[in-house]
Amino acid sequence: MSADALQAEQQHLAVLLEAIQRCVFFLDASDQKIVWPLTSEHLENHKKDIALFESLSSINERFSKLQDTLGAALRHAAILSGEQSDIFLKTLSFYEKAGIIESIESWQLCRTTRNLAAHDYGINYAEISDHFNALHVLIPVLYGNARRFVQYCCESLGVTPVHGEFAESFQFVTKIE
Repeated sequence: MSADALQAEQQHLAVLLEAIQRCVFFLDASDQKIVWPLTSEHLENHKKDIALFESLSSINERFSKLQDTLGAALRHAAILSGEQSDIFLKTLSFYEKAGIIESIESWQLCRTTRNLAAHDYGINYAEISDHFNALHVLIPVLYGNARRFVQYCCESLGVTPVHGEFAESFQFVTKIE
């Protein structure tokens, strides 16, 4: 790989890191608008509350976007790290062993939970509340993965988010308590 090609790949990763921080910023903003845990009664009583359902829709979208962006960045950084990334499970295994993601199972749980509602347009408010409560519980898992990954990229690859405009809020939102 030439120096120019390496620099281009590092720049691409820097853009992905910025996108991860941006996803966290907006997911947190949507998550903060909801009083947790959601109940089916609350949803039933507010079934015409546009702001509530727009916030829930945003949580679904932003949770998915964060995991997708993080997945793309994990694969890209693995290539820069000299790791095999032809099969995503190998990539996840590498990051699990490095302590970046909690576990392959937690990654798959996040993926499965978000996918369950991707094509479900039901009106069963108990199922809807269960889905969003599950996403809410999993958000800190994604935040922890994102924080450890950004730190890994900085420390191991010397790559930081391209602009850093979301860095302060990212650090605050993803802080480990």
